[in-house]
Amino acid sequence: MNTAVILAAGKGTRMNMSINKLYLNIKGKPLLARTLDVFFACSSIHEIVLVIREDEDELCREKIICNMKNNKPLKLVIGGKERQDSVYNGIKSADQGSELILIHDGARPFVTQAMIEESIREAKIYKAVAVGMPVKDTIKRVGGNGFILNTPDRSGLWIAQTPQTFARNTIVQAYELSYRDKAVATDDAMLVERMGLRVRMIRGSYDNIKITTPEDMALAEEILESGRVGNV
Repeated sequence: MNTAVILAAGKGTRMNMSINKLYLNIKGKPLLARTLDVFFACSSIHEIVLVIREDEDELCREKIICNMKNNKPLKLVIGGKERQDSVYNGIKSADQGSELILIHDGARPFVTQAMIEESIREAKIYKAVAVGMPVKDTIKRVGGNGFILNTPDRSGLWIAQTPQTFARNTIVQAYELSYRDKAVATDDAMLVERMGLRVRMIRGSYDNIKITTPEDMALAEEILESGRVGNV
Protein backbone atom coordinates (compact mmCIF):
# COMPACT_ATOMS: atom_id res chain seq x y z
CA MET A 1 0.00 0.00 0.00
CA ASN A 2 1.28 3.46 -0.93
CA THR A 3 0.06 6.78 0.45
CA ALA A 4 0.41 10.18 -1.23
CA VAL A 5 0.63 13.16 1.11
CA ILE A 6 -0.37 16.26 -0.86
CA LEU A 7 0.59 19.59 0.70
CA ALA A 8 -1.93 22.41 0.34
CA ALA A 9 -1.49 24.29 3.62
CA GLY A 10 0.92 27.02 2.53
CA LYS A 11 0.20 30.73 2.70
CA GLY A 12 1.15 31.49 -0.90
CA THR A 13 2.15 35.09 -0.10
CA ARG A 14 4.13 35.54 -3.32
CA MET A 15 0.95 35.23 -5.38
CA ASN A 16 -0.37 38.51 -3.89
CA MET A 17 -3.99 37.38 -4.05
CA SER A 18 -6.78 37.21 -1.50
CA ILE A 19 -7.46 33.54 -2.25
CA ASN A 20 -5.04 30.65 -1.85
CA LYS A 21 -3.38 30.06 -5.25
CA LEU A 22 -4.30 26.37 -5.10
CA TYR A 23 -7.95 27.25 -5.62
CA LEU A 24 -7.31 29.47 -8.64
CA ASN A 25 -8.37 28.08 -11.99
CA ILE A 26 -5.96 27.07 -14.72
CA LYS A 27 -7.91 26.62 -17.93
CA GLY A 28 -11.17 26.17 -16.05
CA LYS A 29 -9.99 23.79 -13.34
CA PRO A 30 -8.53 24.61 -9.88
CA LEU A 31 -4.78 24.12 -9.62
CA LEU A 32 -5.15 21.73 -6.68
CA ALA A 33 -7.76 19.65 -8.53
CA ARG A 34 -5.32 19.16 -11.40
CA THR A 35 -2.69 17.90 -9.00
CA LEU A 36 -5.07 15.54 -7.22
CA ASP A 37 -6.44 14.14 -10.49
CA VAL A 38 -3.05 12.66 -11.35
CA PHE A 39 -2.76 10.83 -8.03
CA PHE A 40 -6.37 9.61 -8.13
CA ALA A 41 -5.71 8.21 -11.61
CA CYS A 42 -2.53 6.38 -10.57
CA SER A 43 -3.22 2.74 -9.73
CA SER A 44 -0.09 2.51 -7.54
CA ILE A 45 -1.49 5.10 -5.11
CA HIS A 46 -3.94 3.55 -2.65
CA GLU A 47 -4.64 6.45 -0.30
CA ILE A 48 -4.39 10.24 -0.47
CA VAL A 49 -3.81 12.50 2.53
CA LEU A 50 -4.54 16.12 1.67
CA VAL A 51 -3.02 18.60 4.11
CA ILE A 52 -4.90 21.91 4.17
CA ARG A 53 -5.16 25.09 6.20
CA GLU A 54 -7.67 24.99 9.03
CA ASP A 55 -9.52 28.06 7.76
CA GLU A 56 -9.88 26.53 4.29
CA ASP A 57 -11.66 23.30 5.17
CA GLU A 58 -15.01 24.49 3.84
CA LEU A 59 -13.41 26.10 0.77
CA CYS A 60 -11.56 22.89 -0.06
CA ARG A 61 -14.67 20.75 0.24
CA GLU A 62 -16.73 23.15 -1.86
CA LYS A 63 -14.26 23.89 -4.68
CA ILE A 64 -12.28 20.63 -4.81
CA ILE A 65 -13.69 17.60 -3.00
CA CYS A 66 -17.33 17.98 -4.04
CA ASN A 67 -16.37 18.15 -7.71
CA MET A 68 -14.01 15.18 -7.81
CA LYS A 69 -14.62 11.53 -8.57
CA ASN A 70 -12.99 10.00 -5.50
CA ASN A 71 -12.04 6.44 -6.38
CA LYS A 72 -9.78 5.85 -3.38
CA PRO A 73 -9.61 6.86 0.29
CA LEU A 74 -9.06 10.58 0.88
CA LYS A 75 -8.23 12.12 4.25
CA LEU A 76 -8.30 15.83 4.97
CA VAL A 77 -5.68 16.82 7.55
CA ILE A 78 -4.99 20.24 9.05
CA GLY A 79 -1.50 21.56 8.44
CA GLY A 80 0.90 23.13 10.91
CA LYS A 81 2.77 26.38 11.33
CA GLU A 82 5.62 25.46 8.98
CA ARG A 83 5.94 23.12 6.01
CA GLN A 84 7.68 20.49 8.13
CA ASP A 85 4.78 20.53 10.59
CA SER A 86 2.30 20.05 7.75
CA VAL A 87 4.25 17.14 6.29
CA TYR A 88 4.55 15.48 9.69
CA ASN A 89 0.81 15.83 10.28
CA GLY A 90 0.23 14.17 6.92
CA ILE A 91 2.69 11.36 7.55
CA LYS A 92 1.14 10.58 10.93
CA SER A 93 -2.29 10.37 9.31
CA ALA A 94 -1.23 7.85 6.66
CA ASP A 95 -2.62 4.34 6.96
CA GLN A 96 -0.44 2.19 9.22
CA GLY A 97 -0.24 -0.39 6.44
CA SER A 98 1.46 1.97 4.01
CA GLU A 99 4.77 0.69 2.70
CA LEU A 100 5.76 3.90 0.96
CA ILE A 101 4.82 7.54 1.50
CA LEU A 102 5.02 10.01 -1.38
CA ILE A 103 5.18 13.70 -0.43
CA HIS A 104 4.10 16.14 -3.12
CA ASP A 105 3.51 19.88 -3.39
CA GLY A 106 -0.11 20.62 -4.25
CA ALA A 107 1.20 23.53 -6.33
CA ARG A 108 2.89 21.16 -8.81
CA PRO A 109 -0.01 20.18 -11.10
CA PHE A 110 2.16 18.83 -13.91
CA VAL A 111 3.48 15.79 -12.08
CA THR A 112 2.88 12.73 -14.25
CA GLN A 113 1.82 9.19 -13.51
CA ALA A 114 5.14 8.07 -15.00
CA MET A 115 7.06 10.10 -12.38
CA ILE A 116 4.93 8.64 -9.61
CA GLU A 117 5.33 5.06 -10.84
CA GLU A 118 9.11 5.38 -11.26
CA SER A 119 9.42 6.97 -7.82
CA ILE A 120 7.62 4.00 -6.30
CA ARG A 121 9.70 1.43 -8.18
CA GLU A 122 12.96 3.08 -7.13
CA ALA A 123 11.86 3.62 -3.52
CA LYS A 124 11.15 -0.09 -3.15
CA ILE A 125 14.87 -0.60 -3.81
CA TYR A 126 16.54 2.48 -2.31
CA LYS A 127 14.03 3.50 0.42
CA ALA A 128 14.42 7.21 -0.43
CA VAL A 129 13.85 8.84 -3.82
CA ALA A 130 13.60 12.45 -4.99
CA VAL A 131 12.48 13.75 -8.37
CA GLY A 132 14.49 16.53 -9.96
CA MET A 133 16.21 17.89 -13.05
CA PRO A 134 19.76 19.04 -13.84
CA VAL A 135 20.19 22.80 -13.60
CA LYS A 136 20.52 24.55 -16.95
CA ASP A 137 21.97 27.86 -15.75
CA THR A 138 25.27 28.75 -14.15
CA ILE A 139 24.82 29.00 -10.36
CA LYS A 140 26.62 31.62 -8.25
CA ARG A 141 27.08 31.61 -4.48
CA VAL A 142 26.72 35.20 -3.29
CA GLY A 143 27.70 36.63 0.10
CA GLY A 144 25.68 38.96 2.27
CA ASN A 145 27.54 41.94 0.78
CA GLY A 146 26.27 41.11 -2.71
CA PHE A 147 29.58 39.86 -4.10
CA ILE A 148 30.07 36.44 -5.71
CA LEU A 149 31.83 33.95 -3.45
CA ASN A 150 32.29 31.14 -5.96
CA THR A 151 30.75 29.28 -8.89
CA PRO A 152 29.85 25.63 -8.22
CA ASP A 153 30.34 23.08 -10.98
CA ARG A 154 26.82 22.77 -12.36
CA SER A 155 27.42 19.28 -13.77
CA GLY A 156 26.43 17.79 -10.41
CA LEU A 157 23.66 20.27 -9.51
CA TRP A 158 19.99 19.37 -9.78
CA ILE A 159 16.74 21.23 -9.11
CA ALA A 160 14.78 19.35 -6.46
CA GLN A 161 11.13 18.70 -7.26
CA THR A 162 8.40 16.49 -5.86
CA PRO A 163 7.18 13.85 -5.37
CA GLN A 164 9.74 12.64 -2.87
CA THR A 165 9.12 9.05 -1.90
CA PHE A 166 10.26 7.14 1.19
CA ALA A 167 9.84 3.91 3.05
CA ARG A 168 7.41 4.72 5.83
CA ASN A 169 9.80 3.93 8.68
CA THR A 170 12.57 5.98 7.06
CA ILE A 171 10.61 9.21 6.74
CA VAL A 172 8.95 8.85 10.14
CA GLN A 173 12.35 8.43 11.80
CA ALA A 174 13.77 11.36 9.83
CA TYR A 175 11.00 13.65 11.07
CA GLU A 176 11.20 12.45 14.66
CA LEU A 177 14.94 13.15 14.68
CA SER A 178 14.42 16.58 13.11
CA TYR A 179 12.07 17.57 15.93
CA ARG A 180 14.44 16.18 18.54
CA ASP A 181 17.39 18.09 17.08
CA LYS A 182 15.39 21.19 16.05
CA ALA A 183 16.66 20.70 12.50
CA VAL A 184 15.13 22.81 9.73
CA ALA A 185 14.99 21.66 6.11
CA THR A 186 13.55 23.03 2.88
CA ASP A 187 12.59 19.60 1.59
CA ASP A 188 12.04 16.13 2.98
CA ALA A 189 15.10 14.54 1.38
CA MET A 190 17.32 16.83 3.49
CA LEU A 191 16.00 15.24 6.67
CA VAL A 192 16.81 11.78 5.36
CA GLU A 193 20.26 12.92 4.20
CA ARG A 194 21.12 14.18 7.68
CA MET A 195 20.54 10.64 8.97
CA GLY A 196 23.43 9.54 6.78
CA LEU A 197 21.19 7.74 4.29
CA ARG A 198 21.50 8.04 0.53
CA VAL A 199 18.64 9.50 -1.50
CA ARG A 200 18.22 8.36 -5.08
CA MET A 201 17.58 11.17 -7.59
CA ILE A 202 15.50 10.43 -10.68
CA ARG A 203 14.56 12.69 -13.57
CA GLY A 204 11.31 14.58 -13.38
CA SER A 205 10.49 17.25 -15.95
CA TYR A 206 11.21 20.93 -16.49
CA ASP A 207 7.43 21.28 -16.82
CA ASN A 208 6.98 19.98 -13.26
CA ILE A 209 7.02 23.53 -11.93
CA LYS A 210 5.86 24.73 -8.53
CA ILE A 211 3.39 27.56 -9.08
CA THR A 212 4.21 30.41 -6.69
CA THR A 213 3.79 33.68 -8.60
CA PRO A 214 1.35 35.21 -11.13
CA GLU A 215 3.99 34.65 -13.80
CA ASP A 216 3.92 30.94 -13.00
CA MET A 217 0.16 30.88 -13.61
CA ALA A 218 0.75 32.25 -17.10
CA LEU A 219 3.48 29.66 -17.68
CA ALA A 220 1.13 26.91 -16.51
CA GLU A 221 -1.41 27.91 -19.13
CA GLU A 222 1.31 27.81 -21.78
CA ILE A 223 2.33 24.30 -20.66
CA LEU A 224 -1.27 23.10 -20.92
CA GLU A 225 -1.71 24.68 -24.35
CA SER A 226 1.51 23.09 -25.58
CA GLY A 227 0.14 19.59 -25.05
CA ARG A 228 3.42 18.49 -23.42
CA VAL A 229 1.54 17.26 -20.34
CA GLY A 230 -1.60 15.17 -20.29
CA ASN A 231 -4.89 16.41 -18.91
CA VAL A 232 -6.42 13.82 -16.60
